Amino acid sequence: MPNISINFRRIAILAGIFILFLMVIEFNSRLTALNELNERLDEVRAIATQSTQTQIAQQTQVAYAGSDAAVEEWARTEGHYMKDGEQVVIPVGEPGSEPAVVSTPIPIPTPMQNWEVWWGLFFDK
Repeated sequence: MPNISINFRRIAILAGIFILFLMVIEFNSRLTALNELNERLDEVRAIATQSTQTQIAQQTQVAYAGSDAAVEEWARTEGHYMKDGEQVVIPVGEPGSEPAVVSTPIPIPTPMQNWEVWWGLFFDK
């Protein structure tokens, strides 16, 4: 029988290298997962910042809507109310005069060159 010499030292070194290789692969997969989670975290933070800014803007609008200035602005523009002592002036034209008619100018067509006319005849639908 051939004498096979088993060197336990070499086997231990090869096993250690194999285990180290497996650990590097696992570390790489964990780093990939960490990078994906960090990207997702950045997205969620951006969404949260937008939501906070929207909330602040809406709170500002609610505060303005409940103020006296907003009520007065609405009353004068949409409600057609007036303050005590004011006189409402509605502009009207003179009786018998015709309203001014504004004529719209007709655009002048630009002349086409001969090659553009032929191109249009042959290739345009």
